[in-house]
Amino acid sequence: MNKEKITLTGETETLLVPLYCRYLESMKPEPIIKDDKAVEIVDSIDYGFDRLAIPKQTYVTVCMRAKQFDDYTESRLADVPDGIVIHLGCGLDSRFDRIDNNRVEWYDLDVPEVIALRKHFYLETGRYHFISSSAVEPGWIEKINAKNKPVLVLAEGLFMYLKEEDIKSLFIRLQNKFSKTTIIFDSYSELAAKGIGGHPSIKKTSAVVSWGISDAKRIESWGGDIHLAEEWYFTQSEEIRKLDAGYRFVFRIMGMFPAAKKAHRILVFQLGGK
Repeated sequence: MNKEKITLTGETETLLVPLYCRYLESMKPEPIIKDDKAVEIVDSIDYGFDRLAIPKQTYVTVCMRAKQFDDYTESRLADVPDGIVIHLGCGLDSRFDRIDNNRVEWYDLDVPEVIALRKHFYLETGRYHFISSSAVEPGWIEKINAKNKPVLVLAEGLFMYLKEEDIKSLFIRLQNKFSKTTIIFDSYSELAAKGIGGHPSIKKTSAVVSWGISDAKRIESWGGDIHLAEEWYFTQSEEIRKLDAGYRFVFRIMGMFPAAKKAHRILVFQLGGK
């Protein structure tokens, strides 16, 4: 089988970390997340995944994160089956394939080089669209007609690479464009963001972590109608039961210390209505 050679740099190369984590997890008999598309993609590209040097803790949390984002999205589609989903910084993720309900209208957005790569593995349809743009560029939002439906925006493994002023501007644009938006993203605390530069995968890809926030309620002060709906910690994950005893113990200990719990968590905000 001829494998396709790929070249990515900086933050874009980090998309291979969650891809490879989902690939490895899918090989297990009882995986946290099952992603057949990740297996297909990893098996078809020429890349030295070992160079990413993914620590076990990162591997576990990346899989938990993907499962929690899937769960949030499925829950929303249960309430609004024909809603609008926008996945910012989609990388090579297959969430649309994993949870498509045959009614949702879905937009996967990433920078041009990633969307060009994505087109090797995914096809657009009448309900499934690609947008080739950085999330911080203002123009992409005009390509979406939400038809006054609630909009769900996903930003998994993205905002930590952006500047706070760019994230704030994005929140305001979403409020101005759509009548009601739910935005779900994961965030480091400020302390974790400052220390993450020594992470092996970050060092290998030369990515730069630019943002973290310790008090999520502070985002409500950014202006407009912004409400924190949920702050979810990895120590809450039901998937912990699938880990070996050593890692179950690690997560129990983390749950005892607020700073450890908040080092990396998932935040849910409502824009334009509670």
